Amino acid sequence: MSKPLADRIALVTGASRGIGAAIALELAKAGAHIVAVARTTGGLEELDDKIKAAGGTATLVPLDMKDFEGIARLALALNERYQRLDIMIGNAGVLGTLSPLGHIEPKEWNDVLAINVTANWQLIRCMDPLLKRSAAGRALFMTSAVAYKARAYWGLYSASKAALDAMVRSYAAECASTNVRANVVAPGPTRTRMYLTAFPGIDPDTLPTAEQVAAAIVPLCLPERDENGKCYDFRAGKFLDFQAPA
Repeated sequence: MSKPLADRIALVTGASRGIGAAIALELAKAGAHIVAVARTTGGLEELDDKIKAAGGTATLVPLDMKDFEGIARLALALNERYQRLDIMIGNAGVLGTLSPLGHIEPKEWNDVLAINVTANWQLIRCMDPLLKRSAAGRALFMTSAVAYKARAYWGLYSASKAALDAMVRSYAAECASTNVRANVVAPGPTRTRMYLTAFPGIDPDTLPTAEQVAAAIVPLCLPERDENGKCYDFRAGKFLDFQAPA
């Protein structure tokens, strides 16, 4: 069986369940060594069992993404062990409360932005030197259509994803003359705990699975993929350019 990502080092955040776990497993099947990051140790151990059963390998990192110093320590550890990072998947995210903006408490606002935006900035800040030591560094971050489609009561999550998109596009522009490529991925409605929390009345069987989304994302991590500063739309099955307002 072909292993197109053999000998590649892949960091995946939010890897204990959902899309993150599915991506980590698919990357492992493709030959990458997985650095799996999540708060939930039990979920990481379940992922490790699946990766081992598939013939892959993983390093488990129990870490809260709000622990910014912990992210920095992880970068130092990766530098000492591998001297590079080939693939970075910024998947960890939280929905927050779907509520009128005026009803959101400052602590929740700060917590959602800390995980959805600031933690990914810290990942970029700390992992960028390692990605640039790869022959073909690839960074992907999970976004949402609500980043640009306004929806009542989704203001907090929308703001966090809009900020993430802008940040990744800026990072991509900074990487244009390097061997690193950075993009966002919009999975769309998916059979995950987060989506079903937001839409409790929907029939899960009508939604694509996390495994289907992961299978589409893994090819985007291949060294030959050269897209940069774009959004991969899972439902469209292709990269789309960000469009500035007319």
